[in-house]
Amino acid sequence: MVAARVSTSVSVMIMSLSTDATLSVRRMSDREDVPHLFLLANLVIMVAYAAIMVSIVVPVHRAGQLGSNKLATATAIIFFSCAVGHGLHAAMAWQALMVLNGAHPHGADPGWSSASAIWDAGTAAAGVYYWTLRRGYGVLLQKGAIYVDPWGQWRLDEADARERAARDLAAANQATLATIVEDSADAIIGLTPNGTINAWNGGAERIFGWTAREVLAQPATIFADAAGIGQQADMLARMRAGEGSFSYEGRRIRKDGSPVDVAFTVTPVTDPAGGVIGVSVIARDVSAEKEAAERQRAVQERSDQAKRMESLGNLAGGVAHDFNNILAIIANYTDFVIDETRELPHVQADLAHVRTAVDRATSLTRQLLTFTRGDAIQLRDVDLNASIAEVHAVLERTIGEHITLIAVPAPAPLYVHADPGQVHQILLNLAINARDAMPDGGTVVLEANVAALDGEELNMQPPLPAGTYARLLVSDTGEGMAPETAARIFEPFFTTKPRGRGTGLGLATVYGIVAEAGGSINVYSEPGVGTTFRIYLPISTATGPAPEPAHTDSPPQGDGRTVLVVEDEVPLARIITRILTNGGYRVRTAVNGAEGLRVFQEHGCDLLLTDVIMPEITGPKLAELVRRERPDLPVLFMSGYSNGLLGTTHVLDEGIAFIEKPFTSGDLLHRVFATMSHDICH
Repeated sequence: MVAARVSTSVSVMIMSLSTDATLSVRRMSDREDVPHLFLLANLVIMVAYAAIMVSIVVPVHRAGQLGSNKLATATAIIFFSCAVGHGLHAAMAWQALMVLNGAHPHGADPGWSSASAIWDAGTAAAGVYYWTLRRGYGVLLQKGAIYVDPWGQWRLDEADARERAARDLAAANQATLATIVEDSADAIIGLTPNGTINAWNGGAERIFGWTAREVLAQPATIFADAAGIGQQADMLARMRAGEGSFSYEGRRIRKDGSPVDVAFTVTPVTDPAGGVIGVSVIARDVSAEKEAAERQRAVQERSDQAKRMESLGNLAGGVAHDFNNILAIIANYTDFVIDETRELPHVQADLAHVRTAVDRATSLTRQLLTFTRGDAIQLRDVDLNASIAEVHAVLERTIGEHITLIAVPAPAPLYVHADPGQVHQILLNLAINARDAMPDGGTVVLEANVAALDGEELNMQPPLPAGTYARLLVSDTGEGMAPETAARIFEPFFTTKPRGRGTGLGLATVYGIVAEAGGSINVYSEPGVGTTFRIYLPISTATGPAPEPAHTDSPPQGDGRTVLVVEDEVPLARIITRILTNGGYRVRTAVNGAEGLRVFQEHGCDLLLTDVIMPEITGPKLAELVRRERPDLPVLFMSGYSNGLLGTTHVLDEGIAFIEKPFTSGDLLHRVFATMSHDICH
């Protein structure tokens, strides 16, 4: 169609030239060289018209419009007709030249003139047809243009509309993409290959704090620390070396100086030849995700530690049960021998060493059971201020002159529901550990106060819900601990003390006591600075502690009342029988629960003294069976490891009489008498 448009203007020019040439030939008709010039002019014009006709037909044919584009076809016909006409004129000139030269003595053939005239008439008809088409279509064409028929025009208009729609859609998509990029929560940053910032979206401003005006044309190191600058240099080097897209994480610095953890995805921007002309960076703030992952890791570690300690507790508790029975046998037989050898001082001295060893073993076992939560706890309302005062009085005389001991009580009495002996044990264990951490002297502070927790603390063992708690603090100015040591201090048998100086059960015991009381413990330690333990316990609503049961120095006699002793450890049953018999009681024994039930049914008793853990029928089950027949029968339980059988959480239920193994003869006789006298409710 372009060729057709060009041909129209060219045809006008050639037709003008043709007319001028014809006039010139006629003016020179009287000259002898006219036939020669006329022949040459017509040949030149014929060739020009033929070339123009070809230049129109070929592109129209290739476009498939030879039949549909009538205007182009008419134009080609005109140029074809003109070319043929000028060919006829050239033939006429040739004949005239031959006549002049005598080659045709009879003159020129009149047929060529007739043919030329007829052809010129056809050419005129083609011109009329051409202008008729233009007039019929009613289109006035601009300079250099060619008319397109209505169907072709509709197709052109439709193509133009599609092109405009495509351009509009592209512009809309580009605007949408620009909005998405600008409003993206992620930072989208453009860099030159040497690290200069040349693009900066709204997400980058929100994450890093700088506006686009502040950072454009600035180096990317503006928001990087020393480590980040190294990461950026490595990334740019990899981009320039032709490496593809990759991701990495790093810490960057906001405008206000605060750090932010960011995940980067970088992609090279290349030119058509594959050269790197820039770097596209997508950065996402992952600070919250990393904090959540760290929190989850800490929670998992606490869970794993709790499981490990529970497994160790189950193992230690099973050993402690049998060990307490053995200790009870050793302790009481030693006491028997001591009573019978008072006239032998050297024997008494040896037995005193045995008794001391038994007491040490008993203390160790008790700590082990406290850690495992396998002992039965007798709870009371305890004032932490009073506990601190009592422990301070004990330590002040024994802790050493090189240690400054400070007690800081709460402003008002602060009660917790706990075993008073265990509260003392917590304070003593922590204070002694603090003393051992300060061989050259220092300060130990015992403090009680109230603290509020939000439930989100990570370093609480075990975790606590939000609320207000009583808090005990034991602080020292000692050597402190490294983080890896602090992470293991509550594990049983873990100790940093020299061999023979510690058992590794002190802090495990503290942990067990606190957890059993429904509390939690937190430790903060810094090497060279010191250590602070914080114990959180539920606050009791009671106004004061319950009174301790009173005992006389010498236990009363049994006056022949009958005690049924059920103990599966036969040597221990013999010792108990001997103690009770010497105390004025009649004793019947059984080695298991089934035999105990049978003896009771056959002979009855005034008190049932039974071990807690026995095969088949446990002590509590036996008590339930005998009380079906005699509801008012006093029952005294004995155990070194009750395993929660006397309470739902290892705490004695109300109305249960209990004596802990190993016990002395005096302890047993006092407890039996108190139970039979209803000093402890059933």
